[in-house]
Amino acid sequence: MSSSSPPLSLARASLNSGRSFRKASSNQDLGQPHSFFLAIGSKRSHWQYPFSCPHRLSINQKPEHDFALSTILKDNSAMTAIEEDAAHLGIINVDPSLEQFKDHFTYRSKRYIEQKSLIEKYEGSLEEFAQGYLKFGFNREQDGIVYREWAPAAQEAQLIGDFNGWDGSNHKMERNEFGVWTIKISDTDGKPSIPHNSRVKFRFKHGNGIWVDRIPAWIRYATVDSNGFAAPYDGVHWDPPPSERHVFKYPRPPKPASPRIYEAHVGMSGSEPRVSTYREFADNVLPRIQANNYNTVQLMAIMEHSYYASFGYHVTNFFAVSNRSGTPEDLKYLIDKAHSLGLRVLMDVVHSHASNNVTDGLNGFDVGQRTQESYFHTGERGYHKLWDSRLFNYANWEVLRFLLSNLRWWLEEFQFDGFRFDGVTSMLYHHHGINMVFTGNYSEYFSEATDVDAVVYMMLANHLVHKLLPDATVVAEDVSGTPALCRPVYEGGVGFDYRLAMAIPDKWIDYLKNKKDTEWSMQEILWNLTNRRYSEKCIAYAESHDQAIVGDKTIAFLLMDKEMYSGMSDLQPSSPVVERGIALHKMIHFITITLGGEGYLNFMGNEFGHPEWIDFPREGNGWSYDKCRRQWNLVDTDHLRYKHLNAFDRGMNLLDDRFSFLASTKQIVSSINEEDKVIVFERGDLVFVFNFHPENTYDGYKVGCDLPGKYRVALDSDASEFGGRGRVGHDVDHFTTPEGIPGVPETNFNNRPNSFKVLSPAHTCVAYYKVEENSEGFDEEMTDTEEAVARDKEPERETSYQTAAKVLVPMRVGDEDEIEDMGDAEADG
Repeated sequence: MSSSSPPLSLARASLNSGRSFRKASSNQDLGQPHSFFLAIGSKRSHWQYPFSCPHRLSINQKPEHDFALSTILKDNSAMTAIEEDAAHLGIINVDPSLEQFKDHFTYRSKRYIEQKSLIEKYEGSLEEFAQGYLKFGFNREQDGIVYREWAPAAQEAQLIGDFNGWDGSNHKMERNEFGVWTIKISDTDGKPSIPHNSRVKFRFKHGNGIWVDRIPAWIRYATVDSNGFAAPYDGVHWDPPPSERHVFKYPRPPKPASPRIYEAHVGMSGSEPRVSTYREFADNVLPRIQANNYNTVQLMAIMEHSYYASFGYHVTNFFAVSNRSGTPEDLKYLIDKAHSLGLRVLMDVVHSHASNNVTDGLNGFDVGQRTQESYFHTGERGYHKLWDSRLFNYANWEVLRFLLSNLRWWLEEFQFDGFRFDGVTSMLYHHHGINMVFTGNYSEYFSEATDVDAVVYMMLANHLVHKLLPDATVVAEDVSGTPALCRPVYEGGVGFDYRLAMAIPDKWIDYLKNKKDTEWSMQEILWNLTNRRYSEKCIAYAESHDQAIVGDKTIAFLLMDKEMYSGMSDLQPSSPVVERGIALHKMIHFITITLGGEGYLNFMGNEFGHPEWIDFPREGNGWSYDKCRRQWNLVDTDHLRYKHLNAFDRGMNLLDDRFSFLASTKQIVSSINEEDKVIVFERGDLVFVFNFHPENTYDGYKVGCDLPGKYRVALDSDASEFGGRGRVGHDVDHFTTPEGIPGVPETNFNNRPNSFKVLSPAHTCVAYYKVEENSEGFDEEMTDTEEAVARDKEPERETSYQTAAKVLVPMRVGDEDEIEDMGDAEADG
């Protein structure tokens, strides 16, 4: 712990996600052009990321530029302006290492500008283009209902349903030159001829003369006869009278400085072994989320999916809410209730692929036609082998209309506050990430393997979402770590606000399964948490739904396993296994939120250490709901230890609420001691001390800090209310001592100008705050004004890729090589 070495800055263009994939072949033939389509394409089964992989960074290889060019309509008069716009790439200024890939960024930016310009020319604007739901599907127009469907492969078409006894002979549709079928059903006696909540389907004859029935692509509700085995879904005309429509009462909450996200699945959110409803979630679960100081809810499985066990990732009806949990009005009630509690709501949107189902999904419109006349690519390029699902043709004009309109529909009709885009890795590359181990070499991201059509779609999508809702939050689920994913579109980036830091949970699972406590490497833990691109924001998490899918376990269950069935009562002393498990559960989640990113995510129930795993009802488990629910009774039972983990989770979020450390760019690690198993760092103006040693307690442990003054405990995992032993004094004042020469780091203690001494018990983490002279203490409520002033004192976020968490660690001989081996990061002074 000497102070003789210069600081090491983890600043390189590193990535914080990675899993290996099995490889699937891809066909990059874009097919023939069509008079009205822009020729674009690319996905994965959400729960199949079996392995984590190390990251080595190399940014000196020059790629070959041999991109497959889609056939596009070009407005020659605008080409010069487009090329000039594409040439100004702000992303190169953010990360100069991307200069060697300027041709790639220029090409895709040019493609984006071309596509957007064409949409504006022929549709008025991108925003108007994204209101396809006002034209397609069922809409009220002049004393009747007009139904439109894009189905260029159909030879004849009819509208059938309850309203005509499923006989479409009198309701034949007309086709225009673009393959859009239309019919108007006039009102009868002043009332709609198609009643609200009645079943409808699109019947059409395709090339071989066969008639098929399909659910309308733009349907807003779909149901199934629960009494019939494997019964097909039916489209439902949803147009409730004003008295039955939900009217939103509460405005959207303001965008927080940093999202603290509660990931939830409505269907499995109840204690009973059944599917829970939107209204039950709103009334019973939302108050729990608010009480634990989260500011954002992320809802999974909202889009209709006929197979419940797909976790909502095999979508069949993109504009319809999942009927298992209620109606569209019920979902609106949930979102309105969340807003009333100050909670923003994100939707898990799946535009990376679609269900392979024919009778009830979008795939039913594919009857062997050319890709220009389909939602999907043809051949191998249109099929994801691992997911058994279809892949969109993102270059198709009507596919763009469909997907962009889908985003606007959920934003405006249901008042969602943003999205979490699923399967982004699959969209980014023609290989979909299958059998790929992303090492951080930039040539892996920018080459002929890049699916530029999909990239352009995501740029359009992010531009649209932020144009419609400037305060929207859009998160990308990408395991590859591709640069510029979370930089603005106008810079040449893809435009997401955050990416998920997907390598973090993999590392925790690896440690819990394969390493003894004494084998835990502080350097490796630190590297895994801080190895990210600091010009692009990350959502950190220790575990999400992925980590508890059948075949794996929650972190709590990995730590305590069968002892959770018998050892969680406070009425008896805890066993060593339970004591260790509770201690490490708190430490893992706390160091993840404090060092892992600029936002935080937790999956429903994991905040209190939910046991076991997740397993949806399926044939293999006898269609059981036992593992597809949340046992709230565990945390609600006062004598069980789950309440301690829940209380600590609430305390973590409250700490960020009070001190805004997630939004702070000040992230300095001053000590990594492998022998002591201790990590000391600062985030914002808080000082954190993590003692991962399973046995050693250190009294008078010296820690470095930036600001001089008096420090006190802000959050202590060893506090009795959090299930600890209460060894750390909360009323103790820790006064700093100046270290070395001011302004000369090498003379300071661990390169920090001040220090103070603490008690650091084994398997304990403590956060310390600096007591202001006019402050009564951490427990005093801060006013909104004081909070605003505190935030204003934060340094402005740098836009350079070199902004990083600084690790101010005195290195022993050989440490430099160890750090470089872990990621080839530069050691900057």
